[in-house]
Amino acid sequence: MRGLKKQRRIQVVMVATVALAVSAGLIGYAMRDGINFFRAPVDVVASPPPATETFRIGGLVEDGSLVRGQGETITFLVTDGGASVPVTYTGVLPDLFDEGQGMVGTGRLVDGVFEATEILARHDETYMPAEVIDALEEQGVYRHAEDEAGPES
Repeated sequence: MRGLKKQRRIQVVMVATVALAVSAGLIGYAMRDGINFFRAPVDVVASPPPATETFRIGGLVEDGSLVRGQGETITFLVTDGGASVPVTYTGVLPDLFDEGQGMVGTGRLVDGVFEATEILARHDETYMPAEVIDALEEQGVYRHAEDEAGPES
């Protein structure tokens, strides 16, 4: 009787281990295209990713670079102060998208041009994505609003 309980316990542990391994494999397989890494423009220029890699890029829309083409195609430059990357996007831009404002785009780099499939913009006048702030601070372009206000009297 004692041997049967031990054997049953080993079987349950084995089945649970196999189920856990299969679950982890299925989750990894499902997420293979769903994970997009963030890159700053200076990183994209320094080491361009392959055209097959989907990633996110963020920074400021460079002043004077926004060109609305035929139909819904828009081109502009995204910069972090250290480098600029040309971006092309076909679709409707968010309402708060404008030159000099923060943005994050998802897409691929094809022949040196970032072809965006999605563009996100700030949702109010004070918000900027954390990744964009970090990239701009690295280049010395961005300062927090508290820093600009100066010492309190």
